[in-house]
Parts: sequence; structure tokens; C-alpha cells
Amino acid sequence: MLNSPIRGAGVALVTPFDQNGNIDFPALVRVTEHTISKGIDFLVVLGTTAETPTLDSGEKQEIIKVILDTNQGRKPVVLGIGGNDTRAVVRLISEQSFEGIDFLLNVAPYYNKPNQTGLYRHFEAIAECSPVPVILYNVPGRTGSNISADTTLRLAGAYKNIVATKEASGNFDQIMVILRDRPKGFAVLSGDDALTLPTLALGAEGVISVVANACPDRMSQMVKLMDERNISGAQKLHYEMLELIHLIFAEGSPAGVKSALKHMGICGDEVRLPLTPVSDALSTRIRDYVSTL
Repeated sequence: MLNSPIRGAGVALVTPFDQNGNIDFPALVRVTEHTISKGIDFLVVLGTTAETPTLDSGEKQEIIKVILDTNQGRKPVVLGIGGNDTRAVVRLISEQSFEGIDFLLNVAPYYNKPNQTGLYRHFEAIAECSPVPVILYNVPGRTGSNISADTTLRLAGAYKNIVATKEASGNFDQIMVILRDRPKGFAVLSGDDALTLPTLALGAEGVISVVANACPDRMSQMVKLMDERNISGAQKLHYEMLELIHLIFAEGSPAGVKSALKHMGICGDEVRLPLTPVSDALSTRIRDYVSTL
């Protein structure tokens, strides 16, 4: 693995809600403290797992404040700001206070399906306005467009403040080209929990994880063991988590991991529409699994 500005296991924090659909801030503190105390390496705020599309601007700022106040500088913080209107995203970044924020996570524009030139120009605009280092976020299954290896490498070469990519394409051919040809110091982070071990084996620096909300200790330790070339130890942890990973994504994220957190007594399993909680049958299976953690 390269020396890079960001590495290890990051957690894409959930946003807990109460039964009335309001943000449960005491539960948010518990989730954040749980991941920090169990050894997570960095926090990701307002990512996909936070149900960010359902949060208004005021709620987003409250969430940022609560997490920063809970963290107290103990772990690096990555803030997600994205959208499919480049001008609007640039405006959001310019209006955002980055005090206590170490990195910006910027998802590829969704729905309008830009070509590679459009993607390059979008991230070019983000890099030119961001006051902190930028992490690209490629998740074609959600956005409808893929940041190609060529575009990722071109951005990484052109902008020193584009320091990493979160690759959730599941395309190992693409990931390997990025790993092979990336400039020195550019990090690759897995965006798929189940694929983290093989991605690390290819040379990636870490993961931004959903399951780490529930088992931050196992995920962070697996990444450390791979960094130490302890493959057998990392494999053991990978297979310990694999069934839970399958369960929490079986009916969509973050409903599944919120079910796990509910059964662990950390927060409730409420989600905002259009998401819905997992079925009773799946909840029971998740409960039975987390009882073994």
C-alpha cells in the first residue's frame, strides 16, 4: 500500500431517526461514539448511508455539528457534498464551513448521466473550489454513470488535491487499472463491504464501510491485518462479517444496518420514505446474527 493522506477503515455513518421521523441526536452520538471507541480510522458524514437526500439543509448542519462535537478531533472526518448540478454543488461547498473537516467526498452526478468529458469537468470544478482534499465517489449502481479508469487517472494526475477514489463499481478490471497507473499518493478505497478484502489484496488503502456501523472493530482490524500482510487473519475476519454484510444489504441500505444497530441497542431502525424498514423475517435473521458479535 502507498503512503496516502487517507487510509484504513472509514464508516459511512447512519442518521438515526425517532418514531416521528425526526433526527435522534442522542442516538447519533451513540453511533458515532460506538464506531470511534471500537477503533474505526475515519468518519464519513452525510454519505449515502446517512440518507442524505432526505435531509434538509438545516438538518445536515445539525448532524455535522453533533458528529464533530462527539469526535473532538479524535478521527479524521470526511464530509459528503454532492449533486447533479455542478454549479449548485460548487455553491454548497463555498457556503460550507470546513472547520473540523479533513476531506470532501464528492459523488458522481446522478440521473442526468454525463459522459466522461462532463464527469471530468464536474470534478475539475469541485477540485478548484474545495478548501480540503477531494475523494471521488464512483457508484454506478446508484448514479447511472461510471467514472472510467482513464477519467479517474486523468483527474488524479491533474489535481493534487484529488487524493483518493471510493470505488463502488465492483469492476475489478477498472480498479486494477487505477491501482496500477495511479500517481504516487493517490488512494483507492473500497466502496463495497463484501469486496474489501480482495480490493485490499490488489493494493487498495482501505474502505468506506456500511457494516462498520455495527462492527467497526472487525472491519478496521481486517484492514490493518491486510496492511501487515497477515492474510489468514484478515480472511478470518472477512468471513466472520460476510454473512452480516449479505443480510444488511438483502433489502437495501441503510435499512439493514439500522436493523442491526437496533438489535445491538444503539439506535432505532426507522428510515425515511421512500426507504422502508426491513421485513420482520430479515430483522429476525439480523438479530440472530448480531447476537453472536
